[in-house]
Amino acid sequence: MGFKKIAVEELNFNPFTKIGTEWMLITAGDENNFNTMTASWGGMGIMWNKNVITAYIRPQRYTKEFVDANELFTVSFYDKEYRKALNICGTKSGRDCDKVKEAGLTPYFIDGTTAFEEANMIFVLRKLYSDPMPAENLLDQEIDQKCYPNKDYHTMYVSEIVKVLVADCQAV
Repeated sequence: MGFKKIAVEELNFNPFTKIGTEWMLITAGDENNFNTMTASWGGMGIMWNKNVITAYIRPQRYTKEFVDANELFTVSFYDKEYRKALNICGTKSGRDCDKVKEAGLTPYFIDGTTAFEEANMIFVLRKLYSDPMPAENLLDQEIDQKCYPNKDYHTMYVSEIVKVLVADCQAV
């Protein structure tokens, strides 16, 4: 599948559905070594006068090592037919297996980072800010109890959207 670059202003979708229901893959690394993970928490908006995506990664996730080690990473979205692949990427660790192969995904290398040919939309991101989310900053104890029973608080990444690619046949 080929991709075409579009301006972020051309996008027309519901980010709550796109991220929270359809899920996304967060991928970092280059042709020599990369990893990916499924995520359903994140956001899109404007910060510091830039178009940004926020992503949240728990400390034990292997992909975090790749995001931390690289300036760029990708967030990508998929049609419903790839739900099983996203499930594999969210439940298996790249430390233990070749989950990309198991998921049937084809690496797509762009701008020194990685996404997948099966995506219908890819955001190439440049990290602007990262910060661990400490327990003492959670103001709602129910969230702490429900979302962090293992006290494995996410790191938040605010990243500038530097490129948006959509599948040639994809409507934006």
